Amino acid sequence: MFVIGCLVAIVLLVGVDQLTKWWAITQLAGTNGIPLWKGVFELTYVENRGAAFGMLQNQQWLFIIVTVLLLGAVGFLLFGSRAYRHPLSVGAGVLIIAGGIGNLIDRILSGFVVDFLNFCLIDFPVFNFADICVTVGAAVTIVYMVFFDGKKPKEKTDAEDNDELVMGADDQAG
Repeated sequence: MFVIGCLVAIVLLVGVDQLTKWWAITQLAGTNGIPLWKGVFELTYVENRGAAFGMLQNQQWLFIIVTVLLLGAVGFLLFGSRAYRHPLSVGAGVLIIAGGIGNLIDRILSGFVVDFLNFCLIDFPVFNFADICVTVGAAVTIVYMVFFDGKKPKEKTDAEDNDELVMGADDQAG
């Protein structure tokens, strides 16, 4: 059931990504964009043939190979190991896989990634829903690794166990 739940979540997230990109292609391509909050946030169609911030332009095979390797690694951690079944690590893995697949589909089918979310207040690169999934997944992974990974619940001492037994007996006697 765990695997099915993760796969359903991944499919839904990839679906949202692909639908929003389809909308951007059909409604934004060839326009000057749609300002939602003038000077702060706009919907702007961009064909990104590189990585973040436009780095490594036209290196699609490199991006495809790296993405497939990373998806394999995250998939192995998510589905192949019970050690990473904490809700945070599962959520992070699902987000990273979905975002990676969403952009991978674009790279394979179009040779570029469709970006359309433009936070122009700080001249930030235009991005998409898949980018949000990967970024949030990476942030959640960091939170998990810093605060939860390798941490075990505090073991109770024998004295604490005995106190609970005594308190439990008192509660029942009263």
